[in-house]
Amino acid sequence: MEPITASINDTAKALSLGRTSIYALIREGRLETVKLGRRTLVKIASIRRLLEGQ
Repeated sequence: MEPITASINDTAKALSLGRTSIYALIREGRLETVKLGRRTLVKIASIRRLLEGQ
């Protein structure tokens, strides 16, 4: 089964960006997140949409 979400660190590695840039993309609404307890996870689908839009 394919993962639905990725951690902030994994997202940063996948996009070759820093954590601060990932949080900026989240604030801008360009990446969708899910809160699971204290963790913030990024939806894989939103990462794909971001990459396709570039």
